Amino acid sequence: QVLLVESGGGLVQPGASLRLSCTVSGGTFNRYAMAWFRQASGKEREFVAVINLSGLITNYADSVKGRFTVSRDNAKRTSDLLMNSLKPEDTAVYYCAAGIGRSRDEDDYDYWGQGTQVTVSS
Repeated sequence: QVLLVESGGGLVQPGASLRLSCTVSGGTFNRYAMAWFRQASGKEREFVAVINLSGLITNYADSVKGRFTVSRDNAKRTSDLLMNSLKPEDTAVYYCAAGIGRSRDEDDYDYWGQGTQVTVSS
């Protein structure tokens, strides 16, 4: 059984930074791509970022490219999402997910965290 737990969400002002962390228990962590998705109120869940098994390859949604950085530490079994220059449009529940490959499709991820709220407001 694989369990993912996100942490680090909160309320911040526009332009601030926030670091989200996902801790994975169970499974073979270094066999999974780690992805981040988000879902704003009234909207569908959307892809944010993904990092491959080794951490050498990353992909980002255009809306966050240049502002967000996804990373992983296979020894610690964690994935982090560093969010810089946050905008009100980034307000959403953020989820981490584990799966095979590095797809942008949420259906390709078998394991999901509970989500953590990020609110960007002045």
